[in-house]
Amino acid sequence: MGFSPLSLSQFLSSILFLFHFHTTISSSNYSSSSHFCAPDQSLSLLQFKESFSITSSASGRCQHPKTESWKEGTDCCSWDGVTCELETGQVTALDLACSMLYGTLHSNSTLFSLHHLQKLDLSDNHFNSSHISSRFGQFSNLTHLNLNYSVFAGQVPSEISQLSKLVSLDLSGDLNGYLSLEPISFGKLVRNLTQLRELDLSRVNMSLVVPNSLLNLSSSLSSLKLRSCGLQGEFPSSMRKFKHLQQLDLRYNNFAGSIPDDFEQLTELVSLALSGNENDYLSLEPISFDKLVQNLTQLRELYLRWVDMSLVVPNSLMNLSSSLSSLTLYSCGLQGKFPSSVRKFKHLQLLDLRFSNLKGSIPDDLGQLTELVSIDLSFNDYLSVEPSSFDKIIQNLTMLRNLRLGSVNMPLVTPNSLANLSSSLSALGLWDCGLKGKFPDNIFLLPNLQVLDLNNNDDLTGSFPSSNVSNSLWLLGLSHTTISVYLENDFFTNLKLLEVLTLRECNIIRSNLTLIGHLTKLTSLDLIGNNLSGQIPSSFKNLVQLQSLYLGNNNFSGRIPEFLGNLTLLENLGLSNNQLSGPIPSQISTLSLRLFDMSKNNLHGPIPSSIFKQENLEALSLASNNKLTVLDLSHNKLEGPVPGGKQFNTFNASSFEGNLDLCGFPMPKECNNDEAPPLQPSNFHDGDDSKFFGEGFGWKAVAIGYGSGFVFGVTMGYVVFRTRKPAWFLKVVEDQWNLKARRTKKNARRNGARRN
Repeated sequence: MGFSPLSLSQFLSSILFLFHFHTTISSSNYSSSSHFCAPDQSLSLLQFKESFSITSSASGRCQHPKTESWKEGTDCCSWDGVTCELETGQVTALDLACSMLYGTLHSNSTLFSLHHLQKLDLSDNHFNSSHISSRFGQFSNLTHLNLNYSVFAGQVPSEISQLSKLVSLDLSGDLNGYLSLEPISFGKLVRNLTQLRELDLSRVNMSLVVPNSLLNLSSSLSSLKLRSCGLQGEFPSSMRKFKHLQQLDLRYNNFAGSIPDDFEQLTELVSLALSGNENDYLSLEPISFDKLVQNLTQLRELYLRWVDMSLVVPNSLMNLSSSLSSLTLYSCGLQGKFPSSVRKFKHLQLLDLRFSNLKGSIPDDLGQLTELVSIDLSFNDYLSVEPSSFDKIIQNLTMLRNLRLGSVNMPLVTPNSLANLSSSLSALGLWDCGLKGKFPDNIFLLPNLQVLDLNNNDDLTGSFPSSNVSNSLWLLGLSHTTISVYLENDFFTNLKLLEVLTLRECNIIRSNLTLIGHLTKLTSLDLIGNNLSGQIPSSFKNLVQLQSLYLGNNNFSGRIPEFLGNLTLLENLGLSNNQLSGPIPSQISTLSLRLFDMSKNNLHGPIPSSIFKQENLEALSLASNNKLTVLDLSHNKLEGPVPGGKQFNTFNASSFEGNLDLCGFPMPKECNNDEAPPLQPSNFHDGDDSKFFGEGFGWKAVAIGYGSGFVFGVTMGYVVFRTRKPAWFLKVVEDQWNLKARRTKKNARRNGARRN
């Protein structure tokens, strides 16, 4: 059918009209969008931007400075991270997460002129220990506030509690925990923020907040994270009000008492993470555990740390949800036979049963959990794995990145079978497993390998390749093995990322220690007992990241180098049983040392008095040297009877002042019990600071030697502090794979319900 002349004319006219209309509208829209952002909002944002510098190190999780798109004369509503209200052009959301901002956020910042903000995210920047301004409380429309990992400091202002519309609040900090929250401010927060659904205050110091006050939080909470907040005392007596909780993380606090029975009523829980502490365990009774696992059918993640589960039968773990993806029962005192089958947990990605008393064999069907990324069964001394089971496990788990079986019995497993490990493996820990035979060279070539700990496998042979080794290694432990190590040029060239190097009493064939100075990322170096000689290399001065240096039981000679005093991060220094001579350099006393062992050398001269004034010093041994003089143990909070002895009796009370709990001669306070036993020489230390520094201890001691044959204190500490392990040491020990050291089996084993 054709067009009539009239209809064709009408059609063309319509087309022209529509074209003109479209042009007019487009022009109007362009004009409107060019000036869409309210001028005062644009100015405030630009001034806010100018108050900070862009520094790549200010953000850890990403590298995208969103403010790069903020240009004067352009519509601020189109800038990265900025969202506006369509009708008014007022900024309603500001997302500057990971924007590399560095500088101080002052209380007069133009940020606080953005009165219509509903969402504000400043996470993962570096605000240079700024205090959180009370002016944050003026954002009356705010529903979401995220300041996590942004290096704020000081008190969380009580004005935060004025943000009554908040649905999500995240003030979580980094590992240093700069922020703190007082009980009064916390009380206002929980009373006024009644609409909260998500609260994360992890690593905010809340040590003065009573745990039971958590029960005043909104019953509508779906996520509560108070990790590493210093909370201490009895666990809240009831949790039933939080019926909508999906995530609960209270790890790394100091809770005690029983986990309440009504946890079973939190049926929406997807992730549950609790922890006690090593002295006062949280406890979980078998009945409560059974109810918990039966009712929490949506549970995907279960993290229990230092929760006493010694009465829980390991096989009852099989009642957990088959959808479980993470199971961590760290140091929970589980004892008994390892579950005979684990095949039901097909979606398990993380399995951590460290520091338990499990026994029996690891089942074959662990290899059927093909989604596993991390397995840690270490420090289960009575647990074993058969060669056939081990082969099935490592052949099938192609996604495995982390395998730790330290102290699990594997004497029949052929080291060569390790050649089948996944190429994606990043951490392998097989210390003290009883492995025998040649270690396969290709393990060292795994492209993603970062951690390799084979310590304490005396019958493990082979050679550590000097070339073609994975250059991503940051931890290498070959102590107490007979694997040949050549500390020569190729070794140091290919392992420049090493942070932890442990070669205690191992098979070092040749060494050029001067090249160690190339390993500038080292934080811990252990070369104890390798018959090394000569002077301590001057290249060690390049190890500016060093925190622990152990060179005991060698034949190092010459003077203690003064440059050690320039290693400002050094905390643990062990040089015992060498041929070192001369005085103790005064520069060393400027370090913030915790452990200091110079025993069994040929040192002489005065002991720098400032050594005894170090606040962090927890163990000191200068025993068996040549005429070291001066004794000053003042102001160290020592307690108990002063040791008696021929030489010790020559010191007056000034050597011990500021230790109010010391008793016996020469102190004015008499001891109630028997007098202190006379000092006796001890062979416990025997010049080996591996026992003193490397294996943990349950005491703190200060020991000084005067002339040959005089040994004081290093055995069991005649002058002792309270017999508990230092908190810093436990931290090092517990997370050796993330930090730098490991606690020994002796200190890890709980032998029942509780550790003494």
